[in-house]
Amino acid sequence: MRIRMSTLADGARVLDIWRNAVDATHDFLSAQDRTEIEREVAAFLPSAPLFLAVDDEDRAVGFMLLHEGHMEALFVDADCRGAGVGRALVVHALQLHPGLSVDVNEQNDQAVGFYRRMGFERVGRSVLDGQGRPYPLIHLRAGRSLDTDASAR
Repeated sequence: MRIRMSTLADGARVLDIWRNAVDATHDFLSAQDRTEIEREVAAFLPSAPLFLAVDDEDRAVGFMLLHEGHMEALFVDADCRGAGVGRALVVHALQLHPGLSVDVNEQNDQAVGFYRRMGFERVGRSVLDGQGRPYPLIHLRAGRSLDTDASAR
């Protein structure tokens, strides 16, 4: 697996990753909110500057969006969860931004656990998500130093 920047040709694939990742991990979303969020995401994600984790055939299996030291998004293809894709993307982000921050839906227990295992520490909480929906966010910041050698295993 390697990490590269996205191109416009990757747009459909990153939307597929987003959809199947959300379907696997965001069962707390109402059907209406899920539909509205997908419409918003489809309007910007294909042209966003994403870091892609790609397999040996250069097929995206996960992506992340960084903005000024904040991870705006991290999604991994549901078929590739547990294979180190998310970890590789976070390690890459931490190399670029050692004080990396991220917000995670409080109801997404899997993601909360993942970031804690990656050494992130809770620094705050918001009752609403970034679009004002009733999905609380936990604000996290990279804490203890991550052993990047261990991430390669």
